[in-house]
Amino acid sequence: MRAWIGMMLSVASASVMAATPPRSATTAASAPQHNASYIDSHGTAHVSRLVPVPKTISAQAQAFLAQRASDAPDHSSVAQQRRAVDAWQAGAAKDFLKRYPATVRADRMAGVPVRVVTPMHLPAAHRDYVLMNLHGGGFVVDSGSFTESIPLAHLTRTKVVSVLYPLAPEHPFPAALDAAVAVYKQLLKRYPARHIVIYGSSAGAALTGEVAAELKRRHLPEPAALGIFAGFADFSHAGDSQSLFGLNGLSGTLDKPKTGQPLAAEYVGKTNPRNPRLSPLFSHLYGLPPTLFLTSTRDLLLSGTTIMERAFRHAGIDTRLIVFEALPHTFWNNPQLPESQQAFRDMAAFFTCHLYGHADIAPMAKR
Repeated sequence: MRAWIGMMLSVASASVMAATPPRSATTAASAPQHNASYIDSHGTAHVSRLVPVPKTISAQAQAFLAQRASDAPDHSSVAQQRRAVDAWQAGAAKDFLKRYPATVRADRMAGVPVRVVTPMHLPAAHRDYVLMNLHGGGFVVDSGSFTESIPLAHLTRTKVVSVLYPLAPEHPFPAALDAAVAVYKQLLKRYPARHIVIYGSSAGAALTGEVAAELKRRHLPEPAALGIFAGFADFSHAGDSQSLFGLNGLSGTLDKPKTGQPLAAEYVGKTNPRNPRLSPLFSHLYGLPPTLFLTSTRDLLLSGTTIMERAFRHAGIDTRLIVFEALPHTFWNNPQLPESQQAFRDMAAFFTCHLYGHADIAPMAKR
């Protein structure tokens, strides 16, 4: 488990954080040993804190947070990142399929590659419904097409189509948005919009917001609900939490985004970061479907998620916000945590409620 989390979080860092100059890793000898705070004339806080592991989280989560990770920057190439994350996803899929039995097959929709995940038990009453997943990975790698879709297919007893949208930097905005909308339009040929849910984590959460706003702009019917998990809606601004946390919370690389550079610069490309198609925080959000927001208190996108939820709520959208204690960005990719299992159950309950009118979900397989 230690290997996958270090791999997944370090390889995705280049797509969320700006590049940093080489430096050596912090050691026990060089680490701050006391709490300190100094506010300079610009209001910038120079802070060191000794933060204990909370005892209110599961024993597995406490052990997870106690794992050591180097804070030296990772300078892997995009090709190296993709090979590492693809290998991790393939291995993680085997573990997830034991916990959440389902079948996975490759397909194409509207010319876009997808993974179709079908629960082992698909009730006849659920065959006319579908979840559409937009995976995470900083728009540069695929760090979720298996791990975000397999649990929800099983728990909701609903087919999931995970969109393998074009990745940056080869395919900057709006390539991923156009691909996702094309798949949704293809799904509309078979499923009524009220029988579809769109959701994603991290980059996929940002893309979910983009898709929902784009559907409104194109006068296409909105889905029954949205799931935005550890996301953001403004590529022009790094939230406060990104100055506090890295992809692995308080461990690993903690460098904050470079001032004046948009988030996910490889994806933004030459687009104005405040373009409302790219950053739906600047679009007209009224009329979007009910949305579940989920994050955690050590998530570097905690600020982005809560800012986005507040904008949706102020636009009159029915929202629900769930915040887990102490865990890092997209912690649910670790299937061994009871909190991950609870997060997937929360997601599944919200989706089944808006698709089927109840929150009854399938149990996990016994291990």
